[in-house]
Amino acid sequence: MGKPIMAKATAVWLVDNTTITFKQIADFTGMHELEVQGIADGDVAAGVKGFDPVANSQLTQAEIDKAEKDKFYKLKLKFNPAAVGEEKRRGPRYTPLSKRQDRPASILWLVKFHPELADSQISKLVGTTKPTIQAIRERTHWNIANIQPIDPVALGLCKQSELDQAVQKAAQKKAADGAAMSDDDRRRLLSTEQSLGMEAEPRIPTAIEGLETFSLSDNDDDQEKEKVYDADSFFNLPDSSDEDTD
Repeated sequence: MGKPIMAKATAVWLVDNTTITFKQIADFTGMHELEVQGIADGDVAAGVKGFDPVANSQLTQAEIDKAEKDKFYKLKLKFNPAAVGEEKRRGPRYTPLSKRQDRPASILWLVKFHPELADSQISKLVGTTKPTIQAIRERTHWNIANIQPIDPVALGLCKQSELDQAVQKAAQKKAADGAAMSDDDRRRLLSTEQSLGMEAEPRIPTAIEGLETFSLSDNDDDQEKEKVYDADSFFNLPDSSDEDTD
């Protein structure tokens, strides 16, 4: 069941103008029963002006009357033909003005670290247009020299779960197309939760020291042996009288 707009203000109006139970109001507005009780006690929503659901075509008076007579009756949101299909609206999401200047940085991050994502997926994640994405891919954007890649999750442009879902969908499509994927590709296409749970892969060292073998002859081996000298051999030089004379 859909929820009314301005749920808290609607709950304030229902508490002040009807005898409907807190449980009924909570079920209708999507709030917790204790929160509705807090509204009645004045501890919650202080200063919030009540929003009349009857005048704003969210409830009918007959529906309220039924709920007041039967405390187990659940209020039903009034059918609004103009609202049909609103939750299925397609296209890029709305991005607040304060965050629109961050979109090029997030697009560059997605293009750099997740090149498998389609332009349509990036457009939905950060709320941008395909020409902008294409300009950043081809590095023809007017400000490309000053754009630094930043994670869109860190910028608050999308949720981590949304990014993971898009990456997994791209991975499934790539696998279905039969494209060969390297180990790095497989790791990149995993969600954050899966990637953090993986064990570190063993790496082959780029250089192995101390394992080199050399083939030495007997003479070379003898020469390589360290010579041992004692202190007396340096100071007890042979006497010149002991040398043979011609």
